[in-house]
Amino acid sequence: MACLHDHSCEDHDCSSDWSLYKHIDIPKVSALNEAVPGGVKSVFKAWEHRLSSSEGFLESNEGDPELIVFIPFTSDVKIKSISIVGGADGTSPIKMRAFINREGIDFSDAQSMQAVQEWDLAENLQGVLEYQTRYSRFQGVGNLTLHFPDNYGGDTSRIQYIGLKGEATQMKRDVVATIVYELMPNPSDHKTKSETGGGMSHVE
Repeated sequence: MACLHDHSCEDHDCSSDWSLYKHIDIPKVSALNEAVPGGVKSVFKAWEHRLSSSEGFLESNEGDPELIVFIPFTSDVKIKSISIVGGADGTSPIKMRAFINREGIDFSDAQSMQAVQEWDLAENLQGVLEYQTRYSRFQGVGNLTLHFPDNYGGDTSRIQYIGLKGEATQMKRDVVATIVYELMPNPSDHKTKSETGGGMSHVE
């Protein structure tokens, strides 16, 4: 389902309050079939800059409109909606498929795997549409892979902006891993009472 921004965004959750932009691990974002290596990183930006292409855009190779975008997060997130601003002249993606917590998906995988959710996309040149997720399926997301299999007839596919809205956990993924490790103490790191002259030998 697509949500049309026919309201005042100051009174709704359209801007930065629900944006997951700051939780995306931009240096690790990647794409398959991009014409300019690293161009995919430029499509992740603040919501108010979604229509600006001055920083670049993501475009597929000539004659092959298919794209895959891999988006890792710095903390687990819950995704409530996705916004895609495509290009003009038939270069906007026509369909989007999402996979969660699966790394290394290639085109063969994407075509054969069951997506968590699929959307038919409109040509959203003004950035006024966002696509709602089946929220219960987009919990605890450590990484998101988006597959764009085709476009509106252009020789290439072009994406200017990808926006994600939702919530993030308070702790980063590496911090959580450290805490889990510390919950399993190493006895050699702790003196016992028997070692210090006491009568009991449990670890403090």
